[in-house]
Amino acid sequence: MDLGLKGLKVILTGGSRGTGRSALEIFAAEGADVGFFSRNQAQVDEAVASLKRHGGKVVGRTGDLQNLDAYPSLLTSIAESLGGCDIFIPSASASGSKLIQDWEACFKMDVLGTVRGCEALLPYLEKSAHGSIVILGSTAATETFVVPQAFNSIKAALLTYSKQLGQALGGKGIRVNAVSPGPVWFKGGNWDDIKRDLPEFYQATQAQMVLGRFGVAEDVAKTIVFVASPASSWTTGTNIIVDGGYTKRVQF
Repeated sequence: MDLGLKGLKVILTGGSRGTGRSALEIFAAEGADVGFFSRNQAQVDEAVASLKRHGGKVVGRTGDLQNLDAYPSLLTSIAESLGGCDIFIPSASASGSKLIQDWEACFKMDVLGTVRGCEALLPYLEKSAHGSIVILGSTAATETFVVPQAFNSIKAALLTYSKQLGQALGGKGIRVNAVSPGPVWFKGGNWDDIKRDLPEFYQATQAQMVLGRFGVAEDVAKTIVFVASPASSWTTGTNIIVDGGYTKRVQF
């Protein structure tokens, strides 16, 4: 299937590793031009070198999402360097910084990072014939998970924002969807730490997945890329669960 991504401009936050990095690799392989930022300069440099193998334009910057004053101008500078923005994926999260119980960090990085990012890039998305936003939720927001913590509640807030933003921007031709991953393992991520430090909890969680394994970054990234792409042009305002059967609720 042709996803219709060739030549489109994609901006993703937190793209040097994990699900964000995997999504960038797929976008680039599909012919999109990609821009991203991350805090670690060495990781940014490595990601840029890898992404350039696909032949498109790549813009990688160093930036910290917790610096919200500089964040909008960082995004617009990436958009200017790319020549626009057709697809925005605010994937950077306090989870990646191991701050899932820090209410302030989760609010700043997940909620304000998403909201202010969408506001900053809206003028570019309005000019696109394929404007699309994909917001990262979590199954921790759709079912109770482990203990009360900031990450769970903050991601639930983002699902409401995503739905309402889709209603607000549909008339402008901009689609807005959410993708909610279940537990995903990648090297250096939260579940990698849990596997090492709490192996019994890790194994008990895996046992609840009907497909029998943890997700990996590419499992979620493929869904993000598809729903962001013109191939999914009549999909907006939805939340797609990607969790290997981990959650048990019926989603109407």
